[in-house]
Amino acid sequence: MIAVLSGGVGAARLLSGLVDVVEPESVVAVVNTGDDLRWNTLYVAPDLDTVTYTLAGLNATTGWGLEGESWRTLETLDRFGAPTWFGIGDMDLATHLYRSEQLAAGRTLSEVTAAIARSLGVRANIVPMSDQPVRTMLTLDGGDEVDFQEYFVHHRHSVAISSVRFAGIEDATASVGALGALEEAESIILAPSNPIVSLGPILALEEISSLLRRRRDHVVAISPIIAGAALKGPADRMLTELGHESTAFGVAELLAHVASAMVIDNADAALAPRIAALGYRVTVRDTVMRDRSTSAALAAATLDLVQTLPIDRA
Repeated sequence: MIAVLSGGVGAARLLSGLVDVVEPESVVAVVNTGDDLRWNTLYVAPDLDTVTYTLAGLNATTGWGLEGESWRTLETLDRFGAPTWFGIGDMDLATHLYRSEQLAAGRTLSEVTAAIARSLGVRANIVPMSDQPVRTMLTLDGGDEVDFQEYFVHHRHSVAISSVRFAGIEDATASVGALGALEEAESIILAPSNPIVSLGPILALEEISSLLRRRRDHVVAISPIIAGAALKGPADRMLTELGHESTAFGVAELLAHVASAMVIDNADAALAPRIAALGYRVTVRDTVMRDRSTSAALAAATLDLVQTLPIDRA
C-alpha cells in the first residue's frame, strides 16, 4: 500500500501518475479538508473533489471543477444578488448536493467520499484527513481573519498574511481510513502541495503527525517549490510572509520532523547538501508534471527513493 498526503492540484497530478505505475487499488490519498466550506448551504470539499475528478479523468486541465461545465445556476444566483465569487458549475453542483444530503442523513464524510469516488469509477482509495470539520483561517496584514477560500478565491491570494490557524483542530480526530492507511503503508509520500495550507492541516492532527514521526523512515516529500517559486498558487509567498525560506530547503525544514527523504527539482540541485544536513536522503530530478507521463515518471522516481530507505527505527 502507498499512502499519499494530498492537497490541491499538485497532489492530484502526482496521483494521476502514481496510478499508472502501481495498481490503483494499492493507493490511498489522505486528503486535506481544511479548505472545505459551506456555499449556499451546501458542503463543498475542494481538495477532495480535485483529487476525485482528476483520478476519474474528468478534469485534466484546470485542476478544479469539471471539464465542459455550464454556469446557468451561478448566473441565476447572480441575478438574485447572491454572492457568486466562489464558482460552482452546474455539473459540479450535483456533487455538492449529493454530499450535503448524505451528510445530513448521518453518513460520515469518509463514507460519502468513497461513494462519490466509486460512482465515478475511481479505483484508488480517497479518504478525508478527518470526519470532523477543520477550517484553515488566515490573518491578513491589517488584522482581518478570513477562511481559506475567501483568501484564495475572493481575494485571489493577492493579500499578504501574518498567521495561519486551523479552527477545530483540537476537537478533530484523524479519520479511521487515514490512520489505517498511514499505519499499514509500505511507502508514504508527501505530495508537492502547499506545506502550510494543504499539508499543514493534515499534519496538525496529532494522531497523524505522531504516526509519521514514528514512521519517518518510510516517508518521502516532494518539494512544491522550484527555483524559489511555486508553479501554481501562493505557497512561495506564504512561506516568505510567515518567516520561512521560499525554497526547497524552506519546505524541507518544515517537514523534517516527519520525512526522511526528499525529491527536489534539477533547478535546486545546489540546495541538496543543505537539505541532506537536515537528515534527508535527497534525489534531484525534473519535478515539473507537464502531463500524465511526466507525472508517472516523478511518481516512479519517488517510489524508488522511498523504497531504498531503511526499515523503521526501534
